[in-house]
Amino acid sequence: MKDFTPEYVDDQTLPPPASGVVVPFNLPPSYTVRWVPRRKANVVAAVHAGILSMTDACFRYRLSPEEFLEWERQYKAGELTRPRASPKKPALH
Repeated sequence: MKDFTPEYVDDQTLPPPASGVVVPFNLPPSYTVRWVPRRKANVVAAVHAGILSMTDACFRYRLSPEEFLEWERQYKAGELTRPRASPKKPALH
């Protein structure tokens, strides 16, 4: 079994997604079409944890390298892990 503990820790270490620890069964299925922020964060976190390489993730999820790098930029900025506000529903009278 592969040890997923990073060999070093620095001040650039990224937090795991909101769901906690990333394990292979937390990854979205390879046939995913609708990419919500949580799924994107899980894929990026898996690459950062060494579960998948960027190349493997791009192949598995049919992503371009540019698309993955954009997800990674959003992940580092916290845009994929911050909770979103629910849209306000009109009052029923």
